Amino acid sequence: MHLPLISLQGITKEYQMGEVIVKALQNLTLDIEPGRFVVILGPSGSGKTSLLNLISSIDVPTAGKIFIDNVDITFLNRKQRAIFRRKKVGFIFQFFNLLPTLTALENVEFSLDLIGIPQAFGEPSYDKILIKDVAMNWLDKVGLRDRADHFPSQLSGGEQQRVAIARALAKNPPIIVADEPTGNLDYQTGISVLKLMKQLNKETSKTFIIATHNRQISRIADLILTIQMGKITQFEQKEPIDVENLVW
Repeated sequence: MHLPLISLQGITKEYQMGEVIVKALQNLTLDIEPGRFVVILGPSGSGKTSLLNLISSIDVPTAGKIFIDNVDITFLNRKQRAIFRRKKVGFIFQFFNLLPTLTALENVEFSLDLIGIPQAFGEPSYDKILIKDVAMNWLDKVGLRDRADHFPSQLSGGEQQRVAIARALAKNPPIIVADEPTGNLDYQTGISVLKLMKQLNKETSKTFIIATHNRQISRIADLILTIQMGKITQFEQKEPIDVENLVW
């Protein structure tokens, strides 16, 4: 059995809204092994985005501890959390979050400019030619080599999301988090994006964690966490179905 890549121990997250304290997450304990394809399923306001934000170190818990790859990230300061995110987490957003003034290739290169390309020995390489080669290779993997010089405004929604996937994976993080990644896409495009994510999960052994309100999408996961009112109400490990069999 693998050691957990992600371990949450008694996690609580509270927010102050005026005079009211909102309990977004309540005493969650959870282990996720490396290489899993996880869906966090719940309605709006259930706490699924709060959970993603804690796993990716965007936010910190009110109580409890978070271990990622055997490192306690609970008490990292803002700068340390930013460094952690750059190295350990790739992000895929509902609205893509591409830089509009950069081409598809430049958007992927930008993520690599921040951390460099890991080398077998010594410090990461920031060589521009190497970074371009790696970025182009990832655009090729998501089927967009011939769209590399196009700006986001010249790409369809599905193409923009594929650029976002390439950007997330190019820096070689162990964890990919996606918040409603098909929420801004039509059905057919959403299916193609999910199929790509499943394929890359299998090929790269990265841990994919998707937050969604769409129960049908959860059927392609091998681990489903149903969350309601800040609590995990169901923990299901099951054989996923093929993406082509999804209907919603």
